[in-house]
Amino acid sequence: MTEQKQGSREGVRILPSADVDDRAEIGEGTSVWHLAQVREGARVGRNVVIGRGAYIGPDVPVGDNCKIQNHALVYEPAVLEPGVFIGPAVVLTNDHYPRAVNADGTPKSAHDWTPVGVTLREGASVGARSVCIAPVTIGRWALVAAGSVVSKDVPDFALVAGVPAKRLRWVGKAGEPLEDRGDGLFVCPKDGSEYVEIDGVLKEKA
Repeated sequence: MTEQKQGSREGVRILPSADVDDRAEIGEGTSVWHLAQVREGARVGRNVVIGRGAYIGPDVPVGDNCKIQNHALVYEPAVLEPGVFIGPAVVLTNDHYPRAVNADGTPKSAHDWTPVGVTLREGASVGARSVCIAPVTIGRWALVAAGSVVSKDVPDFALVAGVPAKRLRWVGKAGEPLEDRGDGLFVCPKDGSEYVEIDGVLKEKA
């Protein structure tokens, strides 16, 4: 195994081949792996894992305990709340109508379009090779199945899949599909936690 070298920031592991801008904030306990790029102004929290070849755009906030897997592309102005999982090769887009040039053939600049972002709420997970088309919000503890294309907001605790992604079931914080016990009650088969569905919205049972 190749020896891992400590980055210049105290308490942070930054591999020598990673490109982390000096103006980025990196929290204690975070690891940035080979060939990853973290742009200026990004605010990466504690105990985050940024995988090989991943990209974090300028000024993107990444909450504590997130995992951003190999070759994921997180374009600004995305927002990642704590505990978010981004699978390998996931793309979070930022342009409604992408073009390389304007109608007159001149190259587009930053002033010729308005970026829009993807927001991932606490605990949300996006499976490998999925594409989230901004602007969308992935709700708390929701789960996007691998290979999905998300073009609409995803509710809290929803399991969505497909092209375009549609809700198939509900999932709990443990990430497993919930069992329907009737009368709007759903139970996690892993930890026994209970949830209640009211008017198409799932919430933890008080």
